[in-house]
Amino acid sequence: MIELEGVPELVDPVMVAAFEGWNDAGDAASTAVAHLDKEWKGEVFAALDAEDYYDFQVNRPTVFLEGGVRKITWPTTRLSVVRVGGDKPRDLVLVRGIEPSMRWRSFCNEILGFAHELGVELVVIMGALLGDTPHTRPVPVSGVTSDPDLARTMDLEETKYEGPTGIVGILQEACTHAGVPAVSLWAAVPHYVSQPPNPKATLALLNRLEDLIGLRIPLGDLAEDARAWQVGVDQLAAEDSEVAEYVQSLEEARDTAELPEASGEAIAREFERYLRRRDGGGPPQAGGHATDGGERTRPPKPQPRTDPGPEPEPEQERDEKTGGESGPSDSSEDRED
Repeated sequence: MIELEGVPELVDPVMVAAFEGWNDAGDAASTAVAHLDKEWKGEVFAALDAEDYYDFQVNRPTVFLEGGVRKITWPTTRLSVVRVGGDKPRDLVLVRGIEPSMRWRSFCNEILGFAHELGVELVVIMGALLGDTPHTRPVPVSGVTSDPDLARTMDLEETKYEGPTGIVGILQEACTHAGVPAVSLWAAVPHYVSQPPNPKATLALLNRLEDLIGLRIPLGDLAEDARAWQVGVDQLAAEDSEVAEYVQSLEEARDTAELPEASGEAIAREFERYLRRRDGGGPPQAGGHATDGGERTRPPKPQPRTDPGPEPEPEQERDEKTGGESGPSDSSEDRED
């Protein structure tokens, strides 16, 4: 049994998790959890043993100097807690790390052990995929669950995905089998500008999380960073007529497909978010202690797809952080709900 010392009793706790790697196009999801940890000054209370779950030839440790002393940071997954005050206090348990290389079932059981001991009422797992979406339009974020009742009560999609999956899919199913309500939020990142960071996708995930759990999230400089990112990509795309034409075709397809969404629920969600931020005043108060815890490049020219593959689902390999190890091609957007 996991014994937690020094962790106070939490109020209506929600666990929010994200993992670097396959499920994290543009680092959008892991950056979202890092933002929550920074803004609410999360206090790390546990770290999983790196020896149990990581292949160090895939996710290599890093060496750094601190006060002239050489130290090593091992790839792992850390858990922190933030206390969110206000009229309706609700605490968060943040899980941030790297997709494990092995023993996924044990990994998920350990995460669920913490959730059980802390009385977590809902697990939200965030991910990002590469998709045929234009950078000039709002980032699509889908919310999915394996629980039909949860899908109905929280206005989510019930996942029907079949195919290869990553740790996000495995953890969600582990939660379902353990009787813990779980939701996955997926942001679609333009495949032609997939290099991290992508603050626009991170912002979209946090906005959807805010709607889901009913907390006003302090956004800091994210909105300005998202605008600057889009301007930068606009400039780069404008320098190449082929890319500019491709982006225009994506815009037309997106606008045609989502014309009905221009009214109704989408507008209602934005209005509710506006009212919540207007009435909330300053950022929520949070306890805890601080923890230790981009260059832009030219968008590649779009390549014709010879193999349409399965229906796009949010599962994408990104190996920038793993030393260039190969994985599934970014051109096959397998989306795992």
